[in-house]
Amino acid sequence: MYAITGITGKVGGALARELLAVGQPVRAVVRDVTRAASWAQRGCEIATASMEDASSLAAAFDGATGVFILPPPEFDPEPGFPEARKVIEAVAAALLTARPGKVVCLSTIGAHADGLNLLTQRTLMEQALREMPMPVTFLRPAWFMENAAWDVASARDHGVIASYLQPLDKPVPMVATADVGRVAAELLRQTWRGVRVVELEGPRRASPNDLALAFARVLGRKVGAEVVERQTWETLFIAQGMKHPLSRMRMLDGFNEGWIDFEGRPDEIMRGHVELETVLRELVERPV
Repeated sequence: MYAITGITGKVGGALARELLAVGQPVRAVVRDVTRAASWAQRGCEIATASMEDASSLAAAFDGATGVFILPPPEFDPEPGFPEARKVIEAVAAALLTARPGKVVCLSTIGAHADGLNLLTQRTLMEQALREMPMPVTFLRPAWFMENAAWDVASARDHGVIASYLQPLDKPVPMVATADVGRVAAELLRQTWRGVRVVELEGPRRASPNDLALAFARVLGRKVGAEVVERQTWETLFIAQGMKHPLSRMRMLDGFNEGWIDFEGRPDEIMRGHVELETVLRELVERPV
């Protein structure tokens, strides 16, 4: 039995579908059981738990051959990341209680970076789970291609995408969530000892200009990328409702300045199969 957190999201859902397709039993760990109806219909066992509650998580992980940890995203964390720390504390305690056979945890590219930024939440999770007594794999994917969902309307209606990634011709490691879920499923079914890190990106890197060209091919219209100047970020993010924009700004700085990158050698990084244009087409065709 594989216990999957985050199953109602893109990565967790892709992972669960991969396991079910090869006949593996899946336990869907969800906060709200009503959101898991479709997974119950697929044959999943349902366990209700909060990612901040160690006792409910331990019950959900009990007896599992493997557990997939998908930390809930916090896009506007308070200074010091108290939200992430609460989840980390609960997850670590639950794993120590339940003692599943193995763990795969979704981390991120740049989790080894020293500079505080939005991704530091995953650094903290890695630090805590490295001490677990069972085998642990940290899956560090690249920038999600699905982040381009924010650009669909502007590309379609105005022929432009606003880019915080810059310069516009700098290739960035990107990966589709379908590939992340597929690889996570493969990792969960493997046998290993101790702690390992697996880094993952897509078939090829893409710059903001490449992203615009891919949108142009999908939409059948000219699309260009425009830089969002660094000095405007804080004002823009606050206008969008953020209260603590610095960690997001520093994450973008990390990609742009190159200190958020993969830790391993290029030949050690796994490659996904899903192309950027495939993901963009799905985003464009998604019902509004």
